[in-house]
Amino acid sequence: MPSRSINDLLVPAMSLAPAARTASANGTGVDLLGYEAAEILIVAGVITDGSHAITLEESANNSDFTAVAAADRIGSLPTLTSSSGGSAIHRFAYTGGKRYVRVVATASGTTSGGVIGALVLRGRAHEMP
Repeated sequence: MPSRSINDLLVPAMSLAPAARTASANGTGVDLLGYEAAEILIVAGVITDGSHAITLEESANNSDFTAVAAADRIGSLPTLTSSSGGSAIHRFAYTGGKRYVRVVATASGTTSGGVIGALVLRGRAHEMP
């Protein structure tokens, strides 16, 4: 049984609200100001058809987003299909230096799609609560 809490060490923010997705979607930008670490969690429900490529974008100003370079990420970006990646949690980390990140789900070949959501766990805060 755990004897310590990580409640004050991780601060979650939602980039993509969990939803049944049949089209591509840009997540909301998550502000990393005051944090030195970011872990991204993709929560995938059942994927019934098509594919959903997950990417991570970064921005200095929360409006001009570009793809995160592989060198600024730890872990693989998943592509969710009916035969792989559904009903699972996928994770990767952002190590770049931009202030904002967002998750993007690019759908193709979907009719009924799949349920997808994305959280950004911010950690290593400069100031602890």
